[in-house]
Order: sequence, then C-alpha cells, then structure tokens
Amino acid sequence: MNADQLVVGTASTSPKPEAAPTLRIRALMLGDRINAAGLEIGTLVSSTPAAFRVHAGLAVIFRYGVVVLIGLLPSEEKVLIDSLKPRVIGELSPYEEEIAQAQLCKDESTEAIQPGGPICLAKFSDDRLLLVADALAKSTSLARDERRVAAVFDVIEPFARELAEHGRTPRRRKGILQLIGNALLVQQRVAGRVAIAEKPDVLWEKPELDRLYSRLEDEYELKERLDTLERKLTAVSETANALTDIIDTQRSLRLEIAVVVLIVIEVAIGCFQIWSGTH
Repeated sequence: MNADQLVVGTASTSPKPEAAPTLRIRALMLGDRINAAGLEIGTLVSSTPAAFRVHAGLAVIFRYGVVVLIGLLPSEEKVLIDSLKPRVIGELSPYEEEIAQAQLCKDESTEAIQPGGPICLAKFSDDRLLLVADALAKSTSLARDERRVAAVFDVIEPFARELAEHGRTPRRRKGILQLIGNALLVQQRVAGRVAIAEKPDVLWEKPELDRLYSRLEDEYELKERLDTLERKLTAVSETANALTDIIDTQRSLRLEIAVVVLIVIEVAIGCFQIWSGTH
C-alpha cells in the first residue's frame, strides 16, 4: 500500500468535497531506548530509522526511545505500543507526547507549517512522512530533556542562594555529584543518541526535500532549543563543579588544621615530658 493512501480523516466535518485530507501524527517517548533489532510489526519501509507499514498507517521507531505513529487508529496505537514495551529500556511514566496534523496542499511550492496549524505536504509520501516523524521525534525528546534540566536547576538554586546569602556551601557533596551526573546523562543523550543537529538519512537520497525539513526545524525550533539546552547544561556543569571545588577546598583546609593541631599537641606533649624529666 502506498503512503499516499494513509488518509484517516478530513480537515473539517463539512461534507464539502474540496476538504483537504489530513493525517494524525502522534509522537511518544516510551523510554531511554527502544531496541528495534529483529522487529517485525509490518512491511518494512525504512531501516534507518526503522519504519513499518502497519494497517493503513506508518510506525517509525527511533532508537533513542521515541515512536511516531502516523495515520493509526487509537486502538491500533495501543496494540502497537504494548508490543513495543518489552523492547523499551528505561520506560518512562508517564510518556512524553506530542501530536500534530498533516494536511495535503496543492503542490510543493505551498508546503509550509502554519503556526499552531497543520503541516501542509504536497503528498503523503514515505519520504515526507519520515521527515515529519524525525522532526517530531526530536522535538519530543528535547521536551523531555528540557524538563530534566529544569529540574536540575531547581535543585541548584537553593545551593546558590545559600552561598550568596550566608556564604556557606551545602555539605551534601553526594547531591552535587548527582547533579553533575544528571547533566552528563542529558549531554550524552543529546549529543550521542538523539543527534538533533544531524539531518535525517532520507535527505541524502532526496536532497530536494531539504527545504521542507528546514521548515520543520524552524517550526519546532530544534536548533534554538538545542542551543538553549546546551547553554543550560554548561551552566549546570560549571555551577556543580564550582560547588564541588569549594567543598573540597574546605575539607582540605579542615584537614590541614587538624594536622597542625595534632603537631602542636605532640610538641606540647614532648615539651611536657622533657620538662618532667628535668625535675
């Protein structure tokens, strides 16, 4: 079945014959990773990312934990998601989710994404739908990472406030190390698994679709959100490292004081013994 047949509704309930066909597109982040090796849920459309024809729709699976469902009924989506759960590593609860609508437009020159509106495509071809799935999957993953980094900022703020107001640093070095770990995990995920800055493989074979993908990038602000996320990650790492250095310096100072005190005590004891021996 050709992707042009993936029509599940119309833009309006009006019976007008000129109503443009639409597709419902749902992106779900199920977990940290999805193992798609050996997966057989339908006719294979693409191997990178893994995309399958399922019923009258399309399922696109990304290894960084996101599945994009195109043109599927809610009941079909549930069955497919349940079948993927054993392959999910680090399952999330609740899932991160984004929903979009794709609509047929007159021709390629009118392909555009209206703010808050549907994604207008010249046709529902596999290549175009894979590009939409890629952009939506990256946006969904970014939303999850943005939330995690925001949570780290919420933890850092009390530390910084205590240092600013009272000149004291938190004694929980373990908590600060956990902050650094969370920042590193998000950084590794963004740079290694998701690779938001990289363009999808389909553009190597269909460079004429580059303009469409650029419009999708602009609509979901992928580059801007990535830059903001990276700046926040840098701030988290620098703040956590600074707090750790301060705590380590304070510990070193306390250790040096303890050593000096022990030396003074030992000298005092030696002097007392010498004084006692002369009397």
